[in-house]
Amino acid sequence: MSSLITFLLVVAYGGGVWKFWTGFHRTNFSRSFTNRLTLSLLWPALIVANKSYRQNFRRALKG
Repeated sequence: MSSLITFLLVVAYGGGVWKFWTGFHRTNFSRSFTNRLTLSLLWPALIVANKSYRQNFRRALKG
C-alpha cells in the first residue's frame, strides 16, 4: 500500500514539473534555463510559500 502511495506522489510531482515546464512561457518569470529548471523542480514548496508563484503556476497550467 505504501508503495502505491509513493508511486502516486511521484507521478503527481512529475506531472506538476512537466505542466509547469511546458507552460513556463505564459508566466512573467525571466526566461533563463536555470530559472525555468529551478522553479519547475521546486513547485510544491513554492506553491505553499509564495502567492505570486501560485498565480504564475496557475497561468502556466492553463493551456
